[in-house]
Amino acid sequence: MSLVVLAGITVASATAIASTGVLGGDGDSSTPAAVSGPAKTAKVQRATLVRTETVDGSLGYGDATSVQATPAAAGQESAQGGQAAQSSGSGIITWLPDAGDVITRGKTVYNVDERQVPLLYGSTPLYRTLDIGSAGKDVRLLEQNLAALGYKGFTVDAEYTSGTAEAVKDWQDDLGRDETGTVQPADAVVATGERRVANVSAALGAAPTGEILAWTAGRRIISVNLEVQYEDLVVKGTKATVKLPDGTTVEAEVTDVGTAAVAPSDSGSGGGMSSDSSDAKPEDATLPVEIEVKDQKKLGRYQAAPVDVTLSADTRENVLVVPVNALVALREGGYGLEVVEKTGTRYVAVKLGMFADGRVEVSGPDVTEGTVVGVPK
Repeated sequence: MSLVVLAGITVASATAIASTGVLGGDGDSSTPAAVSGPAKTAKVQRATLVRTETVDGSLGYGDATSVQATPAAAGQESAQGGQAAQSSGSGIITWLPDAGDVITRGKTVYNVDERQVPLLYGSTPLYRTLDIGSAGKDVRLLEQNLAALGYKGFTVDAEYTSGTAEAVKDWQDDLGRDETGTVQPADAVVATGERRVANVSAALGAAPTGEILAWTAGRRIISVNLEVQYEDLVVKGTKATVKLPDGTTVEAEVTDVGTAAVAPSDSGSGGGMSSDSSDAKPEDATLPVEIEVKDQKKLGRYQAAPVDVTLSADTRENVLVVPVNALVALREGGYGLEVVEKTGTRYVAVKLGMFADGRVEVSGPDVTEGTVVGVPK
């Protein structure tokens, strides 16, 4: 369960209004206020407030997903023998990666009949035969990857042209494949980025059927189960600071915010919650949040560990601030400050804004930068 640190307000009650009568009282200005003033004071300052929330996180590689052998597309044929090439159930697996291997764009996921099946980056899996005249998002995905791998002679767009086919032939030659100029669904595996092999299910010498392997994100990420009542605090790009078990901190950023809330009973036995959802409340549900540290070296040798994550949830720039304990509760309602002047003190009402780091944003016609205010004990 996440630990959320919230700023509290501790105020003294203004049981009497200064003799100036600014906020009520007799308004007898002939009697000056006590010159001694409060024992402790502070100045109204102009500053930037950053509201932060500290939550529990888990460092690791995220959840594993399965890589399945790709079925043959309708009409799919190899250049030899008229049989489906490298499709589900066709050929023999001749190479597999090891658990822990990181696979990047263009690198081999597995081999079938000594032909490499590489990784391409994207979100749309290959689902049909691509050839001259094909058009669509899958064509653009293929061309984006070819360009990223250094192949030329075509324009990255949604059209599969003769230039695309020539680049594909060069790619196929580098992979040890027949240079057909066409791409089949089983010719590559698509994922959104680099991947780390979690475990291998298939065996050398077996037919490529079912699950070949399972993998996770290639880079270490921090997973946070954020209480849904705080979901408005994070968006993609929200800055975060991660505290590692050894006490060191690293800068990070929110890279993904889930859209489906998870009930406490669904969070697994590791969360320390009962599997009986009868006592679960809607506010106990959590939202999956992923956070990434760009400089992975700063994570050291930690592969999995509990961490503290401080989210920079909100920022107020160039505002007037005072210590929280400078606030006083006014008899007529609301909050104010005890303003210290040469002739004495008076209470003025203020409007409150953000609370952060023991300070609070204040505004009102009677407070400006440098105004001296009392700080009640």
